[in-house]
Amino acid sequence: MIQRKHLLPTLAAAALLCFSSCARQISQSGKASFYADKFQGRKTANGETFRQGKMTAAHKSLPFGTKVKVTNLDNGRTIKVRINDRGPFVAGRIIDLSKKAAKKLGMVNAGVANVKIKYKKPKG
Repeated sequence: MIQRKHLLPTLAAAALLCFSSCARQISQSGKASFYADKFQGRKTANGETFRQGKMTAAHKSLPFGTKVKVTNLDNGRTIKVRINDRGPFVAGRIIDLSKKAAKKLGMVNAGVANVKIKYKKPKG
């Protein structure tokens, strides 16, 4: 009986420790824009060559390689991009997308869209 009495709190503590250390989703809302064509072929902040036809994006602080889910709040379209650059450097904007990503979100004509981004909390 004594062993069972202590088993439940031990299991509960172990489960809590596991779930609290697992990555959790973070979200952020704001404006998204996309790169002008003049950036095609230039180096990104992580050293890659920028390509409008890739599903990539710039964020001010997320680690390079972070996978981000972007939802256009105006039409409900959702995409996934990989962070490989820094920016945008315009007030109120939270992410800068490649043209391919912007097209999939349906925001090329407008130029800017209201978005929500979700990503797993970086480790560390």
